Amino acid sequence: MTEKILNNKKHGMLALILTILLLMIGLNLVIIGALLEEVNTVLFVVTLVAGILILALGWIPLLGLKVLKPQEALVLTLFGKYIGTIKGDGFYYVNPFCVAVNPAAKTKLNQSGDVSSSSSLTKALTGGNEIDMVNKRISLKIMTLNNNRQKINDCLGNPIEIGIAVTWRITDTAKAVFNVDNYKEFLSLQCDSALRNIVRIYPYDVAPNVDTTGDGVADEGSLRGSSEIVAERIRAEIQNRVNDAGIKIVEARITYLAYATEIAAVMLQRQQASAIIDARKMIVDGAVGMVEMALDRLNEGGKVQLDDERKAAMVSNLLVVLCGSHDAQPIVNSGSLY
Repeated sequence: MTEKILNNKKHGMLALILTILLLMIGLNLVIIGALLEEVNTVLFVVTLVAGILILALGWIPLLGLKVLKPQEALVLTLFGKYIGTIKGDGFYYVNPFCVAVNPAAKTKLNQSGDVSSSSSLTKALTGGNEIDMVNKRISLKIMTLNNNRQKINDCLGNPIEIGIAVTWRITDTAKAVFNVDNYKEFLSLQCDSALRNIVRIYPYDVAPNVDTTGDGVADEGSLRGSSEIVAERIRAEIQNRVNDAGIKIVEARITYLAYATEIAAVMLQRQQASAIIDARKMIVDGAVGMVEMALDRLNEGGKVQLDDERKAAMVSNLLVVLCGSHDAQPIVNSGSLY
Protein backbone atom coordinates (compact mmCIF):
# COMPACT_ATOMS: atom_id res chain seq x y z
CA MET A 1 0.00 0.00 0.00
CA THR A 2 1.47 3.36 -1.10
CA GLU A 3 0.42 6.70 0.31
CA LYS A 4 -1.34 9.02 -2.14
CA ILE A 5 -1.57 12.70 -1.16
CA LEU A 6 -4.63 14.70 -2.24
CA ASN A 7 -3.29 18.20 -2.83
CA ASN A 8 -6.22 19.84 -4.66
CA LYS A 9 -8.89 19.54 -1.99
CA LYS A 10 -8.64 22.89 -0.18
CA HIS A 11 -12.05 24.08 -1.38
CA GLY A 12 -13.90 23.88 1.91
CA MET A 13 -14.93 27.52 2.11
CA LEU A 14 -16.22 27.59 -1.49
CA ALA A 15 -18.17 24.38 -0.96
CA LEU A 16 -19.66 25.73 2.27
CA ILE A 17 -20.82 28.95 0.58
CA LEU A 18 -22.33 27.08 -2.38
CA THR A 19 -24.13 24.66 -0.05
CA ILE A 20 -25.60 27.53 1.97
CA LEU A 21 -26.77 29.20 -1.26
CA LEU A 22 -28.32 25.92 -2.40
CA LEU A 23 -30.25 25.59 0.86
CA MET A 24 -31.43 29.18 0.59
CA ILE A 25 -32.66 28.49 -2.94
CA GLY A 26 -34.56 25.47 -1.68
CA LEU A 27 -36.17 27.55 1.07
CA ASN A 28 -37.16 30.24 -1.43
CA LEU A 29 -38.69 27.62 -3.73
CA VAL A 30 -40.85 26.36 -0.89
CA ILE A 31 -42.02 29.91 -0.13
CA ILE A 32 -42.67 30.68 -3.80
CA GLY A 33 -44.51 27.39 -4.24
CA ALA A 34 -46.80 28.26 -1.33
CA LEU A 35 -47.61 31.60 -2.97
CA LEU A 36 -48.41 29.89 -6.30
CA GLU A 37 -50.93 27.49 -4.79
CA GLU A 38 -53.93 29.51 -5.96
CA VAL A 39 -52.36 30.70 -9.23
CA ASN A 40 -51.14 27.52 -10.91
CA THR A 41 -51.54 24.11 -9.34
CA VAL A 42 -48.95 22.36 -11.52
CA LEU A 43 -46.34 25.05 -10.96
CA PHE A 44 -47.17 25.00 -7.26
CA VAL A 45 -46.53 21.25 -7.01
CA VAL A 46 -43.31 21.36 -9.07
CA THR A 47 -41.85 24.30 -7.15
CA LEU A 48 -42.84 22.93 -3.76
CA VAL A 49 -41.45 19.44 -4.48
CA ALA A 50 -38.18 20.89 -5.84
CA GLY A 51 -37.74 23.07 -2.75
CA ILE A 52 -38.46 20.20 -0.37
CA LEU A 53 -35.98 17.92 -2.17
CA ILE A 54 -33.27 20.57 -2.03
CA LEU A 55 -33.85 21.12 1.69
CA ALA A 56 -33.96 17.39 2.36
CA LEU A 57 -30.79 16.52 0.43
CA GLY A 58 -28.90 19.81 0.44
CA TRP A 59 -27.14 19.02 3.74
CA ILE A 60 -25.31 16.02 2.25
CA PRO A 61 -22.43 18.12 0.77
CA LEU A 62 -21.73 19.39 4.29
CA LEU A 63 -20.45 15.88 5.13
CA GLY A 64 -17.52 16.45 2.80
CA LEU A 65 -16.15 19.41 4.75
CA LYS A 66 -12.97 18.57 6.68
CA VAL A 67 -10.89 20.86 8.90
CA LEU A 68 -7.32 19.85 9.70
CA LYS A 69 -4.83 21.44 12.06
CA PRO A 70 -1.05 21.49 11.46
CA GLN A 71 0.60 18.05 11.53
CA GLU A 72 -2.67 16.17 11.08
CA ALA A 73 -3.86 13.83 8.33
CA LEU A 74 -6.99 12.01 7.26
CA VAL A 75 -6.93 8.68 5.43
CA LEU A 76 -10.01 8.50 3.19
CA THR A 77 -11.79 5.53 1.68
CA LEU A 78 -14.73 5.54 -0.73
CA PHE A 79 -16.93 2.45 -0.51
CA GLY A 80 -14.02 0.49 0.94
CA LYS A 81 -11.38 1.67 -1.57
CA TYR A 82 -8.47 3.84 -0.51
CA ILE A 83 -8.60 7.08 -2.49
CA GLY A 84 -5.93 9.17 -0.77
CA THR A 85 -4.74 11.15 2.23
CA ILE A 86 -5.14 14.84 3.01
CA LYS A 87 -2.38 16.41 5.08
CA GLY A 88 -1.64 19.79 6.61
CA ASP A 89 -3.74 22.57 8.02
CA GLY A 90 -6.66 23.86 6.00
CA PHE A 91 -10.36 23.69 5.16
CA TYR A 92 -10.91 20.77 2.78
CA TYR A 93 -13.80 19.49 0.74
CA VAL A 94 -13.91 15.86 -0.35
CA ASN A 95 -16.53 13.46 -1.60
CA PRO A 96 -19.32 13.48 1.02
CA PHE A 97 -19.43 9.69 0.95
CA CYS A 98 -15.74 9.35 1.85
CA VAL A 99 -15.02 7.76 5.21
CA ALA A 100 -11.98 8.57 7.36
CA VAL A 101 -10.14 5.50 8.66
CA ASN A 102 -8.03 5.32 11.83
CA PRO A 103 -8.04 1.89 13.53
CA ALA A 104 -6.01 3.22 16.48
CA ALA A 105 -8.36 6.09 17.26
CA LYS A 106 -9.67 4.48 20.46
CA THR A 107 -6.36 2.98 21.57
CA LYS A 108 -4.95 4.60 24.69
CA LEU A 109 -1.33 3.90 25.54
CA ASN A 110 1.07 5.42 28.06
CA GLN A 111 2.26 8.00 25.58
CA SER A 112 1.97 11.62 24.60
CA GLY A 113 -1.08 12.39 22.49
CA ASP A 114 -3.33 9.80 24.13
CA VAL A 115 -5.42 12.14 26.27
CA SER A 116 -9.15 12.37 26.74
CA SER A 117 -10.87 14.92 24.52
CA SER A 118 -13.93 15.26 26.76
CA SER A 119 -14.16 18.75 28.22
CA SER A 120 -15.72 19.79 31.50
CA LEU A 121 -18.54 21.54 29.58
CA THR A 122 -19.36 18.32 27.73
CA LYS A 123 -19.45 16.36 30.98
CA ALA A 124 -21.70 18.98 32.56
CA LEU A 125 -24.15 18.89 29.65
CA THR A 126 -24.26 15.09 29.69
CA GLY A 127 -24.71 14.77 33.44
CA GLY A 128 -21.16 13.58 34.03
CA ASN A 129 -21.29 10.82 31.40
CA GLU A 130 -18.53 11.02 28.79
CA ILE A 131 -19.54 10.92 25.14
CA ASP A 132 -17.53 8.56 22.95
CA MET A 133 -16.34 10.99 20.26
CA VAL A 134 -13.79 9.17 18.11
CA ASN A 135 -11.26 11.38 16.38
CA LYS A 136 -10.31 9.82 13.05
CA ARG A 137 -7.47 12.26 12.45
CA ILE A 138 -3.97 10.80 12.45
CA SER A 139 -1.32 12.84 14.22
CA LEU A 140 1.92 13.38 12.31
CA LYS A 141 3.64 14.93 15.32
CA ILE A 142 6.58 13.38 17.13
CA MET A 143 5.20 11.35 20.04
CA THR A 144 6.82 9.58 22.96
CA LEU A 145 5.85 6.09 24.07
CA ASN A 146 6.69 5.01 27.63
CA ASN A 147 6.17 1.28 27.83
CA ASN A 148 5.83 -0.48 31.15
CA ARG A 149 8.99 -1.69 32.85
CA GLN A 150 9.98 -5.21 31.91
CA LYS A 151 11.76 -7.89 33.89
CA ILE A 152 14.40 -9.43 31.61
CA ASN A 153 17.39 -11.71 32.20
CA ASP A 154 20.69 -10.27 31.01
CA CYS A 155 23.36 -12.37 29.28
CA LEU A 156 24.52 -13.73 32.65
CA GLY A 157 21.02 -14.76 33.68
CA ASN A 158 20.56 -12.00 36.25
CA PRO A 159 17.00 -10.65 36.31
CA ILE A 160 16.85 -6.90 35.78
CA GLU A 161 14.08 -4.35 35.41
CA ILE A 162 14.34 -1.93 32.50
CA GLY A 163 12.13 0.71 30.93
CA ILE A 164 12.53 2.68 27.72
CA ALA A 165 11.02 5.80 26.14
CA VAL A 166 10.60 5.62 22.36
CA THR A 167 10.15 8.78 20.29
CA TRP A 168 8.34 8.10 17.03
CA ARG A 169 6.24 9.58 14.26
CA ILE A 170 4.14 8.39 11.29
CA THR A 171 5.72 8.93 7.88
CA ASP A 172 3.34 6.88 5.69
CA THR A 173 -0.31 7.05 6.71
CA ALA A 174 -1.47 4.41 4.22
CA LYS A 175 0.96 1.81 5.62
CA ALA A 176 0.07 2.72 9.19
CA VAL A 177 -3.66 2.26 8.58
CA PHE A 178 -3.79 -0.63 6.12
CA ASN A 179 -0.62 -2.72 6.66
CA VAL A 180 -1.21 -3.41 10.36
CA ASP A 181 -4.37 -3.87 12.39
CA ASN A 182 -3.57 -1.20 15.00
CA TYR A 183 -0.32 0.73 14.57
CA LYS A 184 -0.18 1.89 18.22
CA GLU A 185 -0.49 -1.61 19.67
CA PHE A 186 1.85 -2.91 16.96
CA LEU A 187 4.51 -0.37 17.94
CA SER A 188 4.13 -1.13 21.64
CA LEU A 189 4.55 -4.88 21.13
CA GLN A 190 7.54 -4.43 18.84
CA CYS A 191 9.20 -2.17 21.40
CA ASP A 192 8.82 -4.87 24.07
CA SER A 193 10.15 -7.57 21.76
CA ALA A 194 13.13 -5.53 20.52
CA LEU A 195 14.02 -4.50 24.07
CA ARG A 196 14.07 -8.12 25.21
CA ASN A 197 16.25 -9.20 22.27
CA ILE A 198 18.86 -6.50 22.85
CA VAL A 199 19.02 -6.64 26.65
CA ARG A 200 19.75 -10.37 26.71
CA ILE A 201 22.99 -9.67 24.79
CA TYR A 202 24.48 -7.43 27.49
CA PRO A 203 25.38 -7.96 31.16
CA TYR A 204 24.13 -5.43 33.68
CA ASP A 205 27.67 -4.46 34.60
CA VAL A 206 31.03 -5.15 32.98
CA ALA A 207 31.79 -8.88 33.07
CA PRO A 208 34.77 -10.87 31.78
CA ASN A 209 34.61 -13.07 28.66
CA VAL A 210 31.40 -11.50 27.34
CA ASP A 211 31.06 -10.62 23.67
CA THR A 212 28.32 -8.03 23.13
CA THR A 213 29.22 -7.00 19.57
CA GLY A 214 29.14 -10.44 17.96
CA ASP A 215 32.70 -10.24 16.58
CA GLY A 216 33.97 -13.10 18.75
CA VAL A 217 36.13 -10.86 20.94
CA ALA A 218 35.31 -10.15 24.57
CA ASP A 219 34.60 -6.50 25.28
CA GLU A 220 33.52 -4.25 28.12
CA GLY A 221 29.98 -3.56 26.92
CA SER A 222 27.29 -3.41 29.59
CA LEU A 223 23.80 -2.02 30.12
CA ARG A 224 24.99 0.37 32.80
CA GLY A 225 28.19 1.54 31.15
CA SER A 226 27.17 1.49 27.47
CA SER A 227 23.70 2.99 27.68
CA GLU A 228 24.12 5.10 24.54
CA ILE A 229 25.18 2.14 22.43
CA VAL A 230 22.44 -0.06 23.86
CA ALA A 231 19.81 2.62 23.19
CA GLU A 232 20.95 3.00 19.58
CA ARG A 233 20.79 -0.76 19.03
CA ILE A 234 17.30 -0.83 20.52
CA ARG A 235 16.24 2.02 18.20
CA ALA A 236 17.62 0.23 15.13
CA GLU A 237 15.96 -3.04 16.15
CA ILE A 238 12.56 -1.38 16.58
CA GLN A 239 12.94 0.49 13.29
CA ASN A 240 13.55 -2.74 11.39
CA ARG A 241 10.36 -4.15 12.85
CA VAL A 242 8.05 -1.19 12.14
CA ASN A 243 9.12 -0.23 8.62
CA ASP A 244 6.06 -1.97 7.18
CA ALA A 245 3.81 0.15 9.41
CA GLY A 246 5.08 3.47 8.02
CA ILE A 247 6.58 4.51 11.37
CA LYS A 248 9.91 6.22 11.92
CA ILE A 249 11.70 5.74 15.24
CA VAL A 250 13.39 9.02 16.07
CA GLU A 251 15.06 7.99 19.30
CA ALA A 252 15.03 5.36 22.04
CA ARG A 253 16.28 6.04 25.56
CA ILE A 254 16.62 3.90 28.68
CA THR A 255 14.58 5.56 31.42
CA TYR A 256 14.93 2.96 34.19
CA LEU A 257 17.55 0.30 34.88
CA ALA A 258 17.98 -1.73 38.07
CA TYR A 259 18.36 -5.26 39.34
CA ALA A 260 15.14 -7.07 40.09
CA THR A 261 14.00 -6.79 43.69
CA GLU A 262 14.72 -10.45 44.48
CA ILE A 263 18.47 -10.05 43.85
CA ALA A 264 18.95 -6.32 44.36
CA ALA A 265 20.16 -6.70 47.97
CA VAL A 266 22.65 -9.43 47.09
CA MET A 267 24.01 -7.50 44.12
CA LEU A 268 24.37 -4.41 46.32
CA GLN A 269 26.47 -6.41 48.79
CA ARG A 270 28.56 -7.67 45.89
CA GLN A 271 29.16 -4.14 44.65
CA GLN A 272 30.01 -2.99 48.17
CA ALA A 273 32.49 -5.85 48.59
CA SER A 274 34.11 -5.03 45.26
CA ALA A 275 34.37 -1.38 46.24
CA ILE A 276 35.92 -2.28 49.61
CA ILE A 277 38.48 -4.52 47.92
CA ASP A 278 39.43 -1.81 45.44
CA ALA A 279 39.73 0.73 48.25
CA ARG A 280 41.91 -1.59 50.37
CA LYS A 281 44.13 -2.28 47.39
CA MET A 282 44.66 1.43 46.87
CA ILE A 283 45.38 1.96 50.57
CA VAL A 284 47.95 -0.86 50.67
CA ASP A 285 49.68 0.41 47.52
CA GLY A 286 49.90 3.88 49.04
CA ALA A 287 51.08 2.57 52.39
CA VAL A 288 53.88 0.52 50.83
CA GLY A 289 55.04 3.57 48.89
CA MET A 290 55.05 5.69 52.03
CA VAL A 291 57.06 3.06 53.96
CA GLU A 292 59.62 2.84 51.16
CA MET A 293 59.91 6.62 51.11
CA ALA A 294 60.39 6.75 54.92
CA LEU A 295 63.15 4.15 54.84
CA ASP A 296 64.93 5.91 51.98
CA ARG A 297 64.79 9.26 53.80
CA LEU A 298 66.23 7.71 56.95
CA ASN A 299 69.05 6.06 55.03
CA GLU A 300 69.92 9.27 53.17
CA GLY A 301 70.96 11.17 56.29
CA GLY A 302 72.84 8.27 57.81
CA LYS A 303 71.86 9.43 61.26
CA VAL A 304 69.72 6.39 62.02
CA GLN A 305 71.12 2.94 61.37
CA LEU A 306 68.57 0.16 61.48
CA ASP A 307 69.28 -3.50 61.13
CA ASP A 308 66.95 -5.83 59.26
CA GLU A 309 65.01 -6.77 62.39
CA ARG A 310 64.35 -3.14 63.32
CA LYS A 311 63.43 -2.30 59.73
CA ALA A 312 60.93 -5.16 59.72
CA ALA A 313 59.41 -3.93 62.99
CA MET A 314 59.21 -0.39 61.64
CA VAL A 315 57.59 -1.55 58.42
CA SER A 316 55.09 -3.60 60.38
CA ASN A 317 54.17 -0.70 62.63
CA LEU A 318 53.84 1.75 59.74
CA LEU A 319 51.63 -0.62 57.75
CA VAL A 320 49.40 -1.18 60.77
CA VAL A 321 49.02 2.56 61.23
CA LEU A 322 48.50 3.37 57.55
CA CYS A 323 46.26 0.41 56.63
CA GLY A 324 44.19 0.23 59.79
CA SER A 325 40.51 1.11 59.58
CA HIS A 326 40.66 2.92 62.96
CA ASP A 327 42.89 5.64 64.31
CA ALA A 328 46.14 4.30 65.74
CA GLN A 329 46.91 4.60 69.49
CA PRO A 330 50.67 5.37 69.63
CA ILE A 331 52.88 4.02 72.45
CA VAL A 332 55.87 6.23 73.28
CA ASN A 333 59.06 4.30 74.14
CA SER A 334 61.06 6.38 76.65
CA GLY A 335 63.87 3.87 76.98
CA SER A 336 66.63 2.74 74.66
CA LEU A 337 65.84 1.84 71.10
CA TYR A 338 67.62 -1.48 71.68
